[in-house]
Amino acid sequence: VIFSNQKGGVGKTVAAINLGTAFANFGKDVVVLDASISKPNISIHLGTPKLEYTIHDVVDGFVYNELEGKGLFGLAGKLTIQPEYQRNYIYASDGGKREQAVIESLLKEYPIGLLYFNKVRDNALEVLDGQQRITSVGRFVTGKFAVKDANGHEQYFSGMAEVQREKIMNASLLVYVCEGDEPEIKDWFKTINIAGVPLTQQEILNAVYSGPFVTRAREEFSNSNNSLVQKWSAYIAGDIKRQAYLECALNWVSRGEIDAYMSKHRHDHDIAELKSHFTKVIDWISGVFTDVESEMKGLEWGRLYEAYYKQDYDPAEVSKQVRELLSSFEIKDRRGVFEYILGGSQDTKLINVRVFDEPTKKVVYAKQTKAAQTKGDSNCPLCAIGHDANHEKIWSLSEMDADHVSAWSKGGETSVENCQMLCKTHNRAKGNR
Repeated sequence: VIFSNQKGGVGKTVAAINLGTAFANFGKDVVVLDASISKPNISIHLGTPKLEYTIHDVVDGFVYNELEGKGLFGLAGKLTIQPEYQRNYIYASDGGKREQAVIESLLKEYPIGLLYFNKVRDNALEVLDGQQRITSVGRFVTGKFAVKDANGHEQYFSGMAEVQREKIMNASLLVYVCEGDEPEIKDWFKTINIAGVPLTQQEILNAVYSGPFVTRAREEFSNSNNSLVQKWSAYIAGDIKRQAYLECALNWVSRGEIDAYMSKHRHDHDIAELKSHFTKVIDWISGVFTDVESEMKGLEWGRLYEAYYKQDYDPAEVSKQVRELLSSFEIKDRRGVFEYILGGSQDTKLINVRVFDEPTKKVVYAKQTKAAQTKGDSNCPLCAIGHDANHEKIWSLSEMDADHVSAWSKGGETSVENCQMLCKTHNRAKGNR
């Protein structure tokens, strides 16, 4: 069996190991070769000790922290389930479908995949890969959620028949135990975590730069129970548990240089600068735009703050402009309204003003051309008042553009009465369109 793909991180190694393990479990002799010359990583999986635990072993002493949304310990306190470099628990974020699927697999006696632990010291392990699955099982056996039985009835672990409870608790788990220094462990973490739910870029950076700074930052910006999340969510898109809010805060304070900023502050115990800058941006947004609109969510507020925070705005006038623009039929890009206003309502490309339709162009072209031919002038009004060779030229429709007589930015409508046809040269030279 050959697994081949030029792209890295698609799961070739993990698939090969899983298939090889399955064959070995059926008594087959298996040899697995890594054909990568530059970056072989098969040793991550096969050059490490292999242990077998039961679910009962792994969830012994399991504690789930509701506030932080993470499993803490297992193996009677010897296993740290979510070390600093691990992402938040996300298997409950889709309505619980993924964590329920883990339990259903155990009830059907299906394997739930290989687990990888990192040996920190004697009698101390931490989860390298498998945190989501272990936390799902731990949450279930401690009564945090239920699964539906064949009849559609919800069943908590404590209410299940004893034979079902034993089937879960006695299920075997195959675990590889890795040892290495911190850079190796972080590299293994990124390599192993290529299946299932992909890591976000910020989750990877949290792993690479784990330490007191990331821990404090996650407590503030990855905590869905933070009382300020509702206010922040008006302006920030993404899942707080997948580090979207932390990524946003870091992006704002670092002006896009998140990697360098995290490296510089990795060992800091204080996140005052991060919190202060984030708060300044949020307060500036809510101070300028007093009405919260759905179109504000996920805009590049960090960039807009840097560009416009020194300018004075009248919140009442801004609010009036926002309402008028968002209610206008002629605005095609509603999300561009806010930057358009911040920039003094000059750059109409930001809001993509609705253009004249073809029937309107044809009507106006015919009217202008007929009048021009009667006078012996060009059908482009600006050519007609000139003194060059084009002052009598009749342009074809395809050689002309439709233009607002009274500029849209000054209240002119996109209507047949406010439309004029200009030759392309004059139209593109005309300002304030």
